[in-house]
Amino acid sequence: MEVLLPPDDPAWRLDEPVYQPRYEAAAESRFSVSNGFLGVRGSREASRGPTWAAWLHNFSWSSWPRTFVAGLFDIPNFTPPVPALVPVADWMRVRIHLDGALLRLDHGTLLGHSRTLDYRRGLLLTDWRQRTVAGVVARVRTLRLVSQSDRAIGLQMLHFELESGAAAVTLEAAFDHSVSGLEAVRLDADMGLWRTEQTGQELAIACAADLARGGHDAPPGATAPLAWTWGWTGQAGGSATLRRMIGVARGASPQAAARAALDRAYGIGWRAVLDSHAAAWAQRWQAADVEITGDPAAQQALRFAVYHMTSAANPDDEHVSIGARALTGDGYLGHVFWDTESYLLPFYTVAWPAAARALLMYRYHSLDGARAKAAKLGWRGAMYAWESADTGAETTPDQVLDPLGRLVDVLTGKLEQHITADVSYAVWQYWQISGDAAFQRDAGAEILIETARFWASRALPGPDGLRHIRNVIGPDEFHEGVDDNAYTNRLAAWSLRRAVEAEAWLRQNWPDHAAALAARLQLSADESTVWAAAADAMAPGVTSASGILEQFEGYFALEDIDPTPFAARQGGIDMVLGHARVQGSQLLKQADVVALLGLLPDMLPPAAAKANFDYYAARCTHDSSLSRPMHALVAARLGETETALRFFREGAGTDLAATPEPAAAGGVRMATLGGLWQAAVFGFAGVSFNADGITLAPQLPPDWQTMTFRLHWQGRRVLVRLSQTGVQATLEHGDALTLRVGGAAVVLGGLGAVVAIPQTP
Repeated sequence: MEVLLPPDDPAWRLDEPVYQPRYEAAAESRFSVSNGFLGVRGSREASRGPTWAAWLHNFSWSSWPRTFVAGLFDIPNFTPPVPALVPVADWMRVRIHLDGALLRLDHGTLLGHSRTLDYRRGLLLTDWRQRTVAGVVARVRTLRLVSQSDRAIGLQMLHFELESGAAAVTLEAAFDHSVSGLEAVRLDADMGLWRTEQTGQELAIACAADLARGGHDAPPGATAPLAWTWGWTGQAGGSATLRRMIGVARGASPQAAARAALDRAYGIGWRAVLDSHAAAWAQRWQAADVEITGDPAAQQALRFAVYHMTSAANPDDEHVSIGARALTGDGYLGHVFWDTESYLLPFYTVAWPAAARALLMYRYHSLDGARAKAAKLGWRGAMYAWESADTGAETTPDQVLDPLGRLVDVLTGKLEQHITADVSYAVWQYWQISGDAAFQRDAGAEILIETARFWASRALPGPDGLRHIRNVIGPDEFHEGVDDNAYTNRLAAWSLRRAVEAEAWLRQNWPDHAAALAARLQLSADESTVWAAAADAMAPGVTSASGILEQFEGYFALEDIDPTPFAARQGGIDMVLGHARVQGSQLLKQADVVALLGLLPDMLPPAAAKANFDYYAARCTHDSSLSRPMHALVAARLGETETALRFFREGAGTDLAATPEPAAAGGVRMATLGGLWQAAVFGFAGVSFNADGITLAPQLPPDWQTMTFRLHWQGRRVLVRLSQTGVQATLEHGDALTLRVGGAAVVLGGLGAVVAIPQTP
């Protein structure tokens, strides 16, 4: 069974060579497989116990099996009642009995156990050997995938063999409904139909299973709805292979679509399902891989990041986005935050434009929810939800219980408003890099206009003649209800100016569309003039004598506390110091002014940018996993390569640490992964985009002998290879463009054209 073998190259796989029950739930997050529609955590199919015990303060599940379907939200029976991504029935569960005893890792002697994530093919492989209490040695190898080429299809293979001894074998392949949050409507032999309790969404899964022994298919001895059982007398050297495929669909009357998906899979056979899936992954890696030589740890971190970001996206569905933990865990209930636009969109825009477009169309389709939120709070235009699910409505709870059981207010849904500017930033960045005029005409311009209307009404004139945005929460999040947060104000002003440009572009290039949009939005002829004036009058924030931009009004007067004791922990700092003292200090949860430098790198001259970075990095606790990758990006751009690499490695450890922290069970941190990619490509490689081409300003760490990646820019595809001594670029697709490296500017013209530019040490 060669398909069950992991890749030879360690750079193309993630290995877990031993079984560690204490960290099992965290491992299940990092070993997830997904395709943007279906997501399956890396839980073992066989040999795990039931998950029935109630939650206790001092205990947590060692295993947390989950299959998720993107966009399938319901309002569960908990307080507060907010939408949550619903887990569906576990379609991969297998039970193996030897002489009537269930084969489990904790029953008998474990002789070996490994779990491998095959990045290149998008597969999870497991391999374990066990001696039972009766002395029988069994080996189980598995493979699973959710298809990258046909997202409605999933495939499971399990190869079982007896290496010594003999036993009566019973193998049961059945759906486990105990982990599902859905109500069963109908369960047939090979089809299940479920419905969400509150939102009434329907899900159908069609499934077929077969078992091969001795080169022949063995009919099951018993069947039940979505369950198959086989029994035989096993001898040493004997084996059996289970193959199970599913077709999944959600929506109105989904049974026919699920059946059609399963028929497609069986029509071509399991091997063709695997091959087409691997081919689709090969295409994605060809476009998105970042290859590092000389630093295996950095290579592992970047392949892990690209694997999970590729797994999370679905360019075929404009009505779903990527939650903070994607489809890898229950963390944050599947909700979508600013993480998607500020941390993930750059990867998709540069490496997978179709996926970036779909993610931004989610924001377009949820404009009505953003308009409703703005109107509810008394403002114009569109104000995006801090947390959103499928409709775009605000899903942030008003109150939650803290770890001590106290009811505390959650203010982010009302006050963390910079997400509206983050969405505008992502729209503009996608348009400038992709050149997708149709998107900008049909969706992007409207988003920019409606968000500009919000900011123009939100930034109120003051007696000083400036416009002020008061009572907000910036990205820092330790400080609530602040005035004139630098990140919020400056990005709001930037958004207002981009809306002026987008509206003028639309009138000039698409006058009919512009007129129709103006009529539909009741856009006055002079409204863009108001936006420009609001941007020019936006309070810029105080700048100290040393050139430091004050994070918000009054920040410099707060208590300056050393963050060092808190930088190694994650969560609960306000419980150690007390909420009031954290609010009254200069301690930061995560990048704020530093994040502003990341998004607007030309906002300050290099010396001032470095002074601001040094000042705020020294006060940051990195209490959020988003923080270190953003610090790595900015440090790399400033030429602080050693500092940048330290932050890069610390950020990579968030999901790849040998000893994961408990929150890792909630899923991989997608924003961290996007931030690592940005730190590498926009930071160490120094990539930026101009009106006529691409600029590179490499700052490779000393151990990075080469760095190779591809960039998509306005219909072109460029292969870039960096080394310590120079840059080589190849135009693989599209028309000529200008490439700038240092002081050199060359035209990369003609398909297949190659330029090599040496760098001065």
